[in-house]
Amino acid sequence: MKEKGNKQFWNRWSGFYDRFMHSNERLYDEIATKMKVSLNREMYVLELACGTGLISRRIAGRVKSLEATDFSPEMIAEAKKKACSARLHFSVQDAASLPYAPESFDAVVITNALHIMPEPEKVMEEIYRVLKPDGLLLAPTFVHGEGIGFRIRTGLMKLIGFRVYQKWTASKFAAFVSRCGFTVTEQAAMGSNIAPLCYLAAKKKTF
Repeated sequence: MKEKGNKQFWNRWSGFYDRFMHSNERLYDEIATKMKVSLNREMYVLELACGTGLISRRIAGRVKSLEATDFSPEMIAEAKKKACSARLHFSVQDAASLPYAPESFDAVVITNALHIMPEPEKVMEEIYRVLKPDGLLLAPTFVHGEGIGFRIRTGLMKLIGFRVYQKWTASKFAAFVSRCGFTVTEQAAMGSNIAPLCYLAAKKKTF
């Protein structure tokens, strides 16, 4: 995405991101484990909004090729320091304007990012375009929660400049993905009451 302020936030936090997310290590392990069930060594996979590569490093060995991308140059610089596989390649790309040819990938992975994108519809259009027929979308995403713990966490994140553009519940997120031309094949609750996450897998519809 091209929003300057948002990019500046992620560039600024890139060096601290892994430490900030350390408490979510188990959750990322669980996400990657679920993803690996759907992936195989014959797949060419695109990852969007990869950040510092927390998911990338966990799934790269499962697939034939993983092109992991993020719009923040500083995030990609941090990710490259930890590259762990010859199958894994990091690059700076705008998820709403990808350079890849139509139907280039067997699967697209986008983890915990669609809700913090100002125009997720444009990103979904690009995902649909670059996926092969019946291609796989893996999109685990933090969703809107309830309770005091969730509100405190959200308030603290606002204070440091973190912006959430889409306040989906799990059902509204699944409906959004369906409207974008996908058939939801798996939906599961993960995370916690403070940070609820909807694990979602879907297939590209062909018309």
